[in-house]
Amino acid sequence: MEVEIEISWKLALKDLFKKPYFNQIAEHLKAEKALHKTIYPKGSEIFNAFEQTPYDQVKVIILGQDPYHNPQQAMGLSFSVPDGVKPPPSLMNIFKELYKDIGMAIPTTGNLIPWAKQGVLLLNAALTVRANEPASHAKIGWMDFTDDIIHILSEEKNGLVFILWGNFAQQKLKLINPLKHKILKAAHPSPFSAYNGFFGCKHFSATNEYLVQKNTNPINWAL
Repeated sequence: MEVEIEISWKLALKDLFKKPYFNQIAEHLKAEKALHKTIYPKGSEIFNAFEQTPYDQVKVIILGQDPYHNPQQAMGLSFSVPDGVKPPPSLMNIFKELYKDIGMAIPTTGNLIPWAKQGVLLLNAALTVRANEPASHAKIGWMDFTDDIIHILSEEKNGLVFILWGNFAQQKLKLINPLKHKILKAAHPSPFSAYNGFFGCKHFSATNEYLVQKNTNPINWAL
């Protein structure tokens, strides 16, 4: 199967596209489209996280669960929404923590492409979702695909920062070598859990401190 994805990722993931789970994903999406199901994000943005952050530029991984399932929100980057779309509550809490941590002014946009362009891979564990049905594509094969991606990043690179917010993201710890990378854990920024350990985690300054220690340019978190 020919996959439209950024070239450095295409080379890094070439073996994954041959695995049975990837064919299963493709067949499932085709079947749902044949039934006129609405799927987010749109087809051209399913691999947007990889398009915006080439494999050889990855410094930081912020792991999300699955795309936003409401109209106009999903854009293929975890937690991010397009310009002109009101930032959802979890993203607003991320911005509040950025203000508390580094003094960054609360942005007027929820579009996180400027982070992605600096090497922040905004990766959802599932890359698609049916409209209005959260986690509806969690079991079609995406989890196997993205677990393999996390494992490849851990094995083939050094000095990355993995940011794991919430119990779901922290289940991926087994895929990451803590001797080679920085792992930052906290509660999820959702309004239901942000006060249980997300606020005050200072993950943004901690990320930059680690990158500087590794002689890597820090992230400019301002949007």
